[in-house]
Amino acid sequence: MLNVLVGVKKGMTQIFSGNQVVPTSLIEFVPNTVLKVEKSKNSEKNYIFLAYGKDKNNKKIKKSILGQLKGSNTNQNKIKQFTIAISEEINLKKGDKLKVDNFKEGAVVLVKGFTKGRGFQGVIKRHGFSRGPESHGSHHHRRPGSIGMCSFPAKVLKGKKMPGRMGSKQITIKNLKIVKIDVRNNLIYLKGSIPGAIGNYIAIKGNN
Repeated sequence: MLNVLVGVKKGMTQIFSGNQVVPTSLIEFVPNTVLKVEKSKNSEKNYIFLAYGKDKNNKKIKKSILGQLKGSNTNQNKIKQFTIAISEEINLKKGDKLKVDNFKEGAVVLVKGFTKGRGFQGVIKRHGFSRGPESHGSHHHRRPGSIGMCSFPAKVLKGKKMPGRMGSKQITIKNLKIVKIDVRNNLIYLKGSIPGAIGNYIAIKGNN
């Protein structure tokens, strides 16, 4: 069975393993529904589309999404595409359900999610710059300082670290170990931390 799922971050806890305390992140998974499996003939990758999230009334789902849900016997209004190696067998059809029992304790997985949004931030918080003098006459307590160039090339170079929007970016964390699987409550305990705030959706995929 394919080991890909999308769930909701529920927070962090700890598990006692012998004399050690293991920090773990909890992800809750409502069974995902298979919408489509695309087998590529020209490339080395296949694609699978999963519907996830809570069921919603048809009137609250966009028509473009409803068209993809047709025939799958689900009203989950969020769709995620996963890339699968062509060597991996996919014996799934539209409407099949994927649950936490597809994974095994001790397995190593890849996790994707969006980091917490921090809004508009300065260079100290965003890039870790040092602050300027705190004396009364200084005008550069938390400012970035000079950013321009001399007569040549007389411009600000692209990629210059500046104040701006921070966070709310998709990041990937590899090689996280599954410490525990609670099939009854649809929970997976991962060793370490994962991106995002509590309630954010998290995609998890077994390392191939």
